[in-house]
Amino acid sequence: MSLPAADDLFRPTGEGDEESTVRAVAPPEDKGGKRRTSGRVRHDEKMTVYVTSDELIELEHARLSLRSKHGLAVDRGRIVREAVALILADLEAHGEDSALVRRLSEE
Repeated sequence: MSLPAADDLFRPTGEGDEESTVRAVAPPEDKGGKRRTSGRVRHDEKMTVYVTSDELIELEHARLSLRSKHGLAVDRGRIVREAVALILADLEAHGEDSALVRRLSEE
């Protein structure tokens, strides 16, 4: 039995030339300064993030609050993607004065 090579594992999954592959992974265009997340679609990329148990509980409380108080049934991943979109939009709009730069500078 032979295992697949790295090129087989990390090859583009869509058909077409390499230029279309690069276009597919380019950041989305800014539409009026409002960055949007992908929402409920199949995500092809994965990233592991480690959080403390307190952070996970806070995230779960936020999920339950969104459901009970706002009627929004979303999963933790969706909350995290929305939070990332918000902070990246703030960074793009405000640069050095963004909340991300301020918080990371405090460390």
